[in-house]
Amino acid sequence: MKPLVVIGFLGSTLDASAFQPSRWERWRPTVSLVMNEDLRVDRLILLHGSPHRRLAEFVAADIASVSPETRVELRVIDFANPWDFEEVYGKLLDFARGQALDPEVEDCLIHITTGTHVVQICLFLLTEARYLPGRLLQTSPRKRERGPLGTWSVIDLDLSRYDSIATRFAVARAEGTSFLKSGIETRSAAFNRMIDEIEQVALRSRAPILLMGPTGAGKSHLARRIFELKRQKHQVGGAFVEVNCATLRGDGAMSALFGHRKGAFTGAVADRPGLLRAADKGMLFLDEIGELGLDEQAMILRAIEDRRFLPVGSDREVESDFQLIAGTNRDLGDAVARRAFRDDLLARLNLWTFALPGLAQRREDVEPNLDYELDRFAEREGEHVSFNREARTRYLAFATGPEASWPGNFRDLAASVTRMATLSPKGRIDLDCVEAEIARLGRLWSGQAAQPAADLRAVLPAEAVAALDPFDRVQLAEVVRVCRASRSLSEAGRALFAVSRTRRASANDADRLRKYLARFGLDWTAITDG
Repeated sequence: MKPLVVIGFLGSTLDASAFQPSRWERWRPTVSLVMNEDLRVDRLILLHGSPHRRLAEFVAADIASVSPETRVELRVIDFANPWDFEEVYGKLLDFARGQALDPEVEDCLIHITTGTHVVQICLFLLTEARYLPGRLLQTSPRKRERGPLGTWSVIDLDLSRYDSIATRFAVARAEGTSFLKSGIETRSAAFNRMIDEIEQVALRSRAPILLMGPTGAGKSHLARRIFELKRQKHQVGGAFVEVNCATLRGDGAMSALFGHRKGAFTGAVADRPGLLRAADKGMLFLDEIGELGLDEQAMILRAIEDRRFLPVGSDREVESDFQLIAGTNRDLGDAVARRAFRDDLLARLNLWTFALPGLAQRREDVEPNLDYELDRFAEREGEHVSFNREARTRYLAFATGPEASWPGNFRDLAASVTRMATLSPKGRIDLDCVEAEIARLGRLWSGQAAQPAADLRAVLPAEAVAALDPFDRVQLAEVVRVCRASRSLSEAGRALFAVSRTRRASANDADRLRKYLARFGLDWTAITDG
C-alpha cells in the first residue's frame, strides 16, 4: 500500500479541550482520526492560525502518544478575515501549489470536518479542480456512544459535474521575475536578456516598438503584456487596440484605421471614429504591419510623428495620442527593397526592434511553457490536469528534439496541451495519450511541409531561392529545418543521415552536412543565426 497523507485544519473548537486527562473521554476530530484501526495515517499536515499554535502543538503531542507512526507537520496559515472567500481561496491555492504531492507515490485525503464553512468550501473546490490531488475525508463521532473514537468516510468526487464551479474562483497568479513573461520561468538566456531590455524600453520610452518573429511566436501576447505593464505604472490611460493589418483590404482599410465622415462614400451612413482614435491615450498594436498598403503606411507615419491625421471624407484633421507597437513576420528590409514598404516608416519603427525567436529556437523553454499551458487550461476549464512521470518524459523528449518542427510555434504547443488535457478526463495525461498526440502532430506538420520557401528565405536572398530547382528547394528546406532544430552540426548530421550512417564503417556526418550546405553558399552559423 502507498503511504497516506492527510491534510486538514485544526479545529479551534472541536479539537480544543482543557489540558486534562478528561480530554480522552470526548471526540476530537483531528486526534480521533489517527485512532481508527482501519485508517493508517503516515503523514498529517495540520493547518492552523498563529493564535492557535499552542493548541496545535498540544494536539500533535497527543497524536504522537496514540499513533507514533504518524508524522505531524504543523503549517501556519493566517487569514485577516476567515469569512472572506477571495482571501481564503487565494491563500489555500498558494498552499496547494506549494505542495509536492504525487498521487503515484502517496495517497492523499483532504479532511473537511474542521475549519470554517468558507475553508471547507475552498478545500472542496481545490480538491475538485485537482490542485489538491486527493479525495475528501469526512469524520464524525459515533452515534449513541461517548468516547474519543469516531467514524470516517471518503468522498470520491465525480469531478466532471463541477467544472463550472471551480472556474468561477480559479485565480491565476503570475509568478517569476518578469511581468512580460507572464510568470513563465524561461531558460533561454538570450530571450531573457531581450525581455529585460523590452521591459526597460516599455517603462522609459513612448517611441514605437517593432516586434518581429514568425507566426505564433507570441507577438500579440507580448504587446498586450507591455500595455498591461504600462497601465499598472499609470503610464497609459486609454485602451489597448489590436489590429490585424492582413484583414484590412481596399477602401475599407482607410476607413477602419482613420475613420470617416458621414456620406464620405456609399454606405457611410454615420460618422466612424476609426481605430486610431479608439487608441487615444492608450496603445495601438498593428499586427502584420507589412500587409498595409503604401497609402495607409504614409498616413500611419504622419499619425506617429504629428499625432494628427485626416479621416476619410473630412477636411478637418483629428488628433490621437497613442503609442504604437508593430508586429510582423516579414523581412521589412526586403519589402523596402521591393518597394512594398516605405523606407521612412521603417526608419521610424526601427528605433526599438526586437526579433522574437520561434519555439524551435527556444527548445529549453518548452518545459516551462508546457507548465504554463497546463495552468491556462486549469484556469479556463476549472480542472487541474498533469502528466504522469513517464508521459511527461516522453513528451518533452519529443518536443525538444529535432523531430518536432513547431511551425506554428507557441500556438502549436498550446493546442497540443489542450488536446491532451481534454482527452484525459481523469486529470492525468498518460503515455498512450502522449503517443497519440505525437502521431497527430506528425500528421498535421506533414501537411504543412509543402511550403519550403518560407524557411529558405530566412537564410538565403529571395533571388537565390527563386533560382533553385523545386527538387533542391524541398530538400534544402528540410535540411535547414533540422539544422535549426538541432543543438550542433553533429546532432543535425546524425538526424539527417540516421539510416545511411548505419551502413558505413565510419561516419563523419558533420563533414558530410557541411559540404552539402557549402553547395548553396551556406554554413552552420548562417543557418542558426538566420
